[in-house]
Amino acid sequence: MVRSGVFKLALTGAILSIALACGGVAAREETGSTTSATVAVNRLPPQGLETYQLIRRGGPFPYEKDGMVFANRERLLPAHKRGYYHEYTVKTPTARDRGTRRIVCGGPATTPDACYYTDDHYASFRKIVP
Repeated sequence: MVRSGVFKLALTGAILSIALACGGVAAREETGSTTSATVAVNRLPPQGLETYQLIRRGGPFPYEKDGMVFANRERLLPAHKRGYYHEYTVKTPTARDRGTRRIVCGGPATTPDACYYTDDHYASFRKIVP
């Protein structure tokens, strides 16, 4: 009888821990705070570094959609007015199309306030740091 009570208590504690952990994940997702992750500019893939340097020079960009407004519909980047963010393609050597890699920058075109790298087509972002 006592053994059964201890087991139920342990099981209840485990379920509660899982529920709280899941609640914590949901809260992070709601706030859209994936920007705490970073990637050093010298740790970008070679094609990412090339795209980043093109952004700083103002182009020319190889893809027609480079420089287009990024709407941040996923709300994973800090909130700003529409038109603040612009997206740029990071070439994926094995892809036949634009692939899933992008750099999204906010602020002035050649001197952005911040740039973010995604390799999973906007599912997550890492802030590019020096």
